[in-house]
Amino acid sequence: MIKKEMIAMLLAGGQGSRLGVLTAKVAKPAVAFGGKYRIIDFPLSNCINSGIDTVGVLTQYQPLRLNAHIGIGIPWDLDRNVGGVTVLPPYEKSNSSEWYSGTANAIYQNLAYMDSYNPDYVLILSGDHIYKMDYEVMLDYHKANNADVTIAAMPVPMEEASRFGIVVTDEKNKITDFQEKPEHPRSNLASMGIYIFSYKVLKEALLKLSNQPGCDFGKHIIPYCHENGKRLFAYEYNSYWKDVGTLGSYWEANMELIDIIPVFNLYEEYWKIYTKSDALPPQYVADTAKIEKCIIGEGSNIYGEVYSSVIGCGVTVEEGAVIKDSIIMKGAVIGKNTKIDKAIIAEDVVIGDNCIIGEGEDVPNEKEPKIYSFGLATIGEGAVIPDGVTIGKNVAITGVTTIEDYDNGVLASGKSLIKAGEV
Repeated sequence: MIKKEMIAMLLAGGQGSRLGVLTAKVAKPAVAFGGKYRIIDFPLSNCINSGIDTVGVLTQYQPLRLNAHIGIGIPWDLDRNVGGVTVLPPYEKSNSSEWYSGTANAIYQNLAYMDSYNPDYVLILSGDHIYKMDYEVMLDYHKANNADVTIAAMPVPMEEASRFGIVVTDEKNKITDFQEKPEHPRSNLASMGIYIFSYKVLKEALLKLSNQPGCDFGKHIIPYCHENGKRLFAYEYNSYWKDVGTLGSYWEANMELIDIIPVFNLYEEYWKIYTKSDALPPQYVADTAKIEKCIIGEGSNIYGEVYSSVIGCGVTVEEGAVIKDSIIMKGAVIGKNTKIDKAIIAEDVVIGDNCIIGEGEDVPNEKEPKIYSFGLATIGEGAVIPDGVTIGKNVAITGVTTIEDYDNGVLASGKSLIKAGEV
């Protein structure tokens, strides 16, 4: 039997519904980030930078783009004869067929995969966070404490603590209590959804709770381990970590990359972020162009003006266009004299000439006020916007739209234009 000290299980099946139209056609971990990356590149890069060469990636929702991106793991040096990266979709068993119904249920359904490596430890990761972490240091901490479970945790403002799983610890960081999204939190140490389990402990808990509907780590596995006298420790993390699960946090994390001194640095030599890169020509910046404080992807053609924005690969910004504080993803085309202010434009969107996007009052979205807020205009993948329209704030658009879809050429703030069959 092959023996691995620690393997990683990367949960990447999430729909990411809080990202609205950005995840209509793609799983959240496959959403573009930082001009040339996808969100899943960050935990995958952390694995190989930490010396972990065996990673199971659990996919479910809209997996096509994610599977194509991961491939056999070449960009992350995870194309190994033994170990490497393995995509683990739900599959039909001889006596049943079931989707992954919770984070722990997904891991339980892949016990055979984990058993095949006979690991001492299993690292559980989420596929939708932006951060850099050396998991080897966390494993050393786990061993030093003779822990059964180690939970990576970071301090959050007390007023936000009820949004997270909260750990309460003693002076040695041993966990004395675990509260899942408590109304009255007893600490501000929030679980990051990154766990190291001693494999025997994890397997015992998964088998014991296998019949629990929607079996989840925060709600079921961690409390079970705690109640049954297992040694749980908190590994405190104080560097950059961002859950980019809302449009606001996703936009903010991208904008932080272009600060003069970015809080999250993509350019460090010793901790590289790897990704699957297409063979693209260099970017072209015309003499009519103006660019200030931006990330511009390879293969992009810039004829207009771009300020404080993240531009993906293969984007065209036509002459006279002005883009500010926006994210423009791979393959998008921005027409002549179009003005865009604080928008997220998904992949392969075509925006006509003389449009104005992101203008108007910051009113809540009528249909999905919790998703389409933050003053952003969000346009889904492959959408087409006709010439000469004005689009407000907190709007969502998908599909091929025509001038007839707009009221006097205007989509007012807070409105949605979702074409049938698109979401």
